[in-house]
Amino acid sequence: MASRIALAAITSLLLLLPVNAADNPAAAPNSDPAYQQLRNLTLENEAVSVNNFELKRDAGTFHLHSGVVCFVPPVNGKVTGAVFTGNGNFVLDPPTPAERASLKLLTKEDEFSESFSELVLRFTDTTYDEIKKAGTPGASGCDAGALKDSQHTTRHKRRENLEVRILEDVLSPEPGGLFVAFIHGKRYNGQELYTIDPHTGRDQVEFETYDENRLGVWASFPLSDADMSGVYKGKIGRPARIDHQQLDTTLEKNANLIGKAKTTFTAELNGVKVVPLDLFPSLRVKSVHAEDGQALSFIQEDKHDDADFAVILPKPLAAGEQYTITSEYEGKEAVTGEGAGNYFPVARQDWYPNNPGSSFGEYVSYDMTFRIPKGMQIAATGKRVSEGNEGGQNITVWKSETPQTVAGFSIGRFKMEEGKLDKPEYLVQSFANEQSPDWVEDLKRASQGDALPTMGSHMSEMALGSMSTTGLNKKALVEGELAVQLYTDYYGPSLFKHLQLTQQTACNFGQSWPELVWIPICYYFDSTVRHQLGLEWGGDKGYWKVVTPHEVAHQWWGHTVGFSSYRDQWMSEGFADMSASLYLSMIEKDPKKFVEFWNDERDLLLERDAQGFRAIDAGALTMGYRTSNSRTGFSTTRRLIYPKGAYVLHMVRMMMWDRKTSDQNFKAAMQDFVKTYSGKSATTEEFKAMMEKHMTREMDLDGNHRLDWFFDEYVYGTAIPNYKIAYTFDKNASGDVVFGFKVTQSGVDDKFKMLVPIYLELADGRMTHVGRAHLVGNTTVEQKVPLAGLKDTPKRALVNYYDDVLATN
Repeated sequence: MASRIALAAITSLLLLLPVNAADNPAAAPNSDPAYQQLRNLTLENEAVSVNNFELKRDAGTFHLHSGVVCFVPPVNGKVTGAVFTGNGNFVLDPPTPAERASLKLLTKEDEFSESFSELVLRFTDTTYDEIKKAGTPGASGCDAGALKDSQHTTRHKRRENLEVRILEDVLSPEPGGLFVAFIHGKRYNGQELYTIDPHTGRDQVEFETYDENRLGVWASFPLSDADMSGVYKGKIGRPARIDHQQLDTTLEKNANLIGKAKTTFTAELNGVKVVPLDLFPSLRVKSVHAEDGQALSFIQEDKHDDADFAVILPKPLAAGEQYTITSEYEGKEAVTGEGAGNYFPVARQDWYPNNPGSSFGEYVSYDMTFRIPKGMQIAATGKRVSEGNEGGQNITVWKSETPQTVAGFSIGRFKMEEGKLDKPEYLVQSFANEQSPDWVEDLKRASQGDALPTMGSHMSEMALGSMSTTGLNKKALVEGELAVQLYTDYYGPSLFKHLQLTQQTACNFGQSWPELVWIPICYYFDSTVRHQLGLEWGGDKGYWKVVTPHEVAHQWWGHTVGFSSYRDQWMSEGFADMSASLYLSMIEKDPKKFVEFWNDERDLLLERDAQGFRAIDAGALTMGYRTSNSRTGFSTTRRLIYPKGAYVLHMVRMMMWDRKTSDQNFKAAMQDFVKTYSGKSATTEEFKAMMEKHMTREMDLDGNHRLDWFFDEYVYGTAIPNYKIAYTFDKNASGDVVFGFKVTQSGVDDKFKMLVPIYLELADGRMTHVGRAHLVGNTTVEQKVPLAGLKDTPKRALVNYYDDVLATN
């Protein structure tokens, strides 16, 4: 007896001692028994016959007229799938006109009713109980091939680990709410997907086609109020919110990345046992440990398939409970070596375990350590705390000065320029690589007569201008400094006091992270080289003039003020584009460039793509990336949310402009918006409310101190007016000019309202704003106005001279 007591005491003592991770080897990936069962599911013998059964899921209704439903075996006591074979149809009635219009792009019909003879369902809600209750026991006559096809689709085509999402609910003590239907449609498409997932962001309901020849999200919307407060109450939201990341990252000379992330998060829902994370597929997880050193089970399938990373906790967390895990991972392809000390970070948001779907809406604090080859330099998000060399490595430590939306880095063999601003207090640095990447060296050799097969013979005849990037490094620095000063004046201070502009080897895009901007390498080439490379034609000319101001503006739009969901992303990109136009107007002080900028923006909206669609017709601004699909074309999002989002803010500015106070009304509104939502994510409606708070009396066209009229037309609608002006100039008895005008608005519905600005080009060539005409519907306003004190007859009258209103002309 004594020996048993002593053994029990020793065992209890051991349980209190901290566990060393080295003594607790990592669990094998994908080894969790419940996950393995889900991964290997097939149909079992349980089946029911159904007749005239209706399964309603939010705005979608499945009518199973007659047939057999076969179920999969339970996992952890929960049945998570079924296959229907028989005669059925699916009716979808989206709750808003915009979503019904989007669905009509697929169907070309006013109502959506899809027929099918085969349906695969995956679920964690009450679907099993509802079907079983409505059916009668029947012989299993379903083909497991349909279930296998759905598994192949998610794993190899869509590369999304559906089993991980199901496991979240299977291992939770709380009831689940997931519903996924693979619809083998006969009328519109054979590869349709209807999903309700309360763990997603703003839109929990989605209908899409995944056929490569007819691809798109055709309807997406939040759960109905009844469902939110009913069956889905307490289930809506992401499982966890990340609070802090401690990242230790080594980048080897061959671009192999070795990472260790200590991630602290808080459960947002009750019963969280599976935590999904976003990690670049080629970064292979070696181990995950709890804070006490306990090895945790994790999931990560092959990098070429559904490689979603998820961690299984020892016990479910209650909402509000905090937990910390440490993940170790390694791999190539997340960063690529481009030659001569140039590196390109391919993985921008997922080079460390991140919260999936949290882009620029979640603010997290970071502590980061980077170990890079000696002789290289690094720029990163946050403040550099220390720097030193150890062995063959350069080691830097970084800390976020404020919670930020994302973390990132840029490394190379850089030459650096820097400048310090007093107002605002800001340090701006600009980095350009001292040597060219391999692809630039290949172009140089081709231009000297050693033509590359992929470039064509004309390259051998081309004498390229300077392709050195360090020569224009100072230009990037100056543009960054001026942009920071300008935007601080208009929008108020950002969250940050430091900005690093870095050259990246990609030529065709720029990107902005908190305190870190990647500028495309072709920006640093002189205009002769860009012309020879075919990059100085059409709208591209404007791009190179504003790429730096645009990306700097994201320090305000996207990082100081985040966006709540994809429906609000138009504010981030559109406001950055509009800010670039401010730069042209206020810094370069070139009215011609300013007008050309807005003409280019309008052309992007009105030009037809290869599918025959104009971007402005594809849908509301708030549809975001969803406006790109096989019907409208996959460049639509870029051609819509950037220019139209920019126009919305530009139009607000121009409506608020006052002859006496200039932009003061607009500045007050935008500074209030930034101050209110600094370090937070904002929605479209919150922006609207802020503009209503600061709107002028003239903007109150409905007399209710609301801007519904404007947002319904330009944010939620697709209308675009046309304007014409006829005018006369006479003299009155005092010799003053009498301006007679007739302004016509056309191409809109009867409710369309607008304040239309009228300008005069004076005899001396100056352009002056004389007022705004208020028009409703397809109508004409006619008036004669004495211009007291104006003796010289103006050269002409114009409407919309500064593209104050987005119109066809």
